[in-house]
Amino acid sequence: MTMLRSIATMLGAGPAPRPEPDEYAPEAAAMYEVKSSLEGKKERVAKLKAERDEKRSHKWRNWRWFSIVVVNLLFVASFQLDIQLVEGALTASRVVGFHFADLNSSLQVMLAYKVILINLVIGTVTVFLLWWTLGGRTFCSWVCPYHLLAEFAETLHLRLAKAKLVTDLPLHRGTRTVLYVVFVVLALVTGYTVFEAVSPVGILSRALIYGPGLAMIWVGGLLLIEVFITRRAWCRYICPIGLTYGIVGVTSPVHVKYNIENCLHEGDCRKVCMVPHVLEVTKKGYSKTVDVGLGPDCTRCGLCIDVCPTESLKYEVRGLNKLL
Repeated sequence: MTMLRSIATMLGAGPAPRPEPDEYAPEAAAMYEVKSSLEGKKERVAKLKAERDEKRSHKWRNWRWFSIVVVNLLFVASFQLDIQLVEGALTASRVVGFHFADLNSSLQVMLAYKVILINLVIGTVTVFLLWWTLGGRTFCSWVCPYHLLAEFAETLHLRLAKAKLVTDLPLHRGTRTVLYVVFVVLALVTGYTVFEAVSPVGILSRALIYGPGLAMIWVGGLLLIEVFITRRAWCRYICPIGLTYGIVGVTSPVHVKYNIENCLHEGDCRKVCMVPHVLEVTKKGYSKTVDVGLGPDCTRCGLCIDVCPTESLKYEVRGLNKLL
């Protein structure tokens, strides 16, 4: 039931409500009881935040930025130097002879042209296994070039919001699911890969490798929308690629694990998260168990891990701890 609930939340349903008292695991109930009786929470929070800020290194954010730059530069360098190490773009490529095909792009091609190509199938299976292993939406935060630009746009948006120059206009998260269906129907009916024409991921990838075109105007417009109107509009509310990889990552071994024992429930993790609904469990009384893996919509970006003052959020590979 928990898995089904997390999938429904990813598709746009509201997060799970606070559990009833009889739904808590005994260990979790005992910890919440202790937390309720503790005094001086504000002082402890302030002290721990000060200690965290003093030693903060933005470790996972820096590794992500490095990963995005390196992966995309491999495409650029391979094309410019004609060394054929990585051919193509993020939507479809061949890496040292192995075919890779973005799952959403493959679906668009198959529906639009009503044909199934063996190389496309091979590439799709390869990418599916890769991102299932690494965590589904890990693609979004560790490889996607638009994610990096959108992160900079988000920083600017937050600064303008703090100065009360802009306000965030959130959309319903179910919009992404509706648009996913719309793009599928358009490909099937028109015989054209409509989504590929507007996807900033493919546009940016091709622009980096082969040179920018007029489509970059659309990308610039999206970024302006995210700066002045809706925070992280594309990644949160529109992109079917994120939804596709979220589905892939439902049973992925790599996830972010939340532990309630030392959590102060101060909410900093939700403030920095691109998809804060996956962190509803960090609210006091919302986790039924002591340990819980975040939902499949989590991009494994590590921002919540970097910001948590008590290290209550960590990366985990399911089953690995039992083997060690």
